[in-house]
Amino acid sequence: MKEFFGNLPSGESTFLYTISCGGLSAAVSDYGATLVRLFVPDKNGVLADVVLGHDDCNGYRMGDACLGATVGRNANRLKNACFILGNKTYALTPNENGNNLHSGPEYYFKRLWRVLSHRENAITLALNSPHGDQGFPGNAVIHVTYTLEPCGNLRISYDAVCDRDTVFNLTNHSYFNLAGHEKTGAAMDQLLILPGRFFNPDDRENIPTGELRSVSGTPMDFRSPKPIGRDIGQDYEPLRLQGGYDHNWEVFCNPCAILSDPVSGRSMAVSTDCPGIQLYAGNFLDERGKGGIYYGKRSGVALETQYYPDCLHHEDWPQPITKAGEKYHSETVYRFF
Repeated sequence: MKEFFGNLPSGESTFLYTISCGGLSAAVSDYGATLVRLFVPDKNGVLADVVLGHDDCNGYRMGDACLGATVGRNANRLKNACFILGNKTYALTPNENGNNLHSGPEYYFKRLWRVLSHRENAITLALNSPHGDQGFPGNAVIHVTYTLEPCGNLRISYDAVCDRDTVFNLTNHSYFNLAGHEKTGAAMDQLLILPGRFFNPDDRENIPTGELRSVSGTPMDFRSPKPIGRDIGQDYEPLRLQGGYDHNWEVFCNPCAILSDPVSGRSMAVSTDCPGIQLYAGNFLDERGKGGIYYGKRSGVALETQYYPDCLHHEDWPQPITKAGEKYHSETVYRFF
């Protein structure tokens, strides 16, 4: 199904595309290649929309929380808004404390994408990103595909190619609340498992210090299930500096995260080919969302699969570099059960 999703100031129309398979259904907009709705059954088969979002394109255009967003070319933060590639320094626009966040302010999720195909259970969207766009080298063609599968999977696939060596580090920034997006007080009661042994401590500007610190004996240890909110207020420097969880963990194994709502019985397992996963507990959420629901502080949780933040300044970390003419491909799967 295709439905009107609002006009942009340019006069261009945006649309919302529904896909479904088995017990799942989702809605994706061509504005930002954004995941707008995701309906998942609970233990009794009752459906609820488990992602935070807006009712039309204007909400996404004006909002700043990246709800459901496709983020690129480089997700997360880059110190001093610059990097070196091939002995050349590339400058991005500083948009957070002199650093760059999510390749903004010309975000991919604030653009109109082309729909290449729309089937019952899948949609593929495309974006052309010219040389110099956001400060990155090369003319890039980027595809994002959302697929619902019979086993309860939402699979997000990213494919791209560029005519110069460039950076590709794409992610999805959906905020999940498995109780239902409108039950904002339930998000921090949901149980989380992160098998990662190490995480990246950040400085006061949310830039990794370069340390890979063991989670053992810290509030960052989610190797056994615990409510997200249980330790979020502990007097631990990484939590104090970021106002709660907003950190990257290593992807040690798959699934790299399991989120469960003890009341509804909904659970979600995350698997990826990325080296890292960012847990953001919505510490600064402040938006009016779908149905007029107010998404305040910690109303949802983002689990962003990615390369480590600021990895372009740490040569010993996995690097998001794709050579000219080579095909970039990455997948993240959210399995609901």
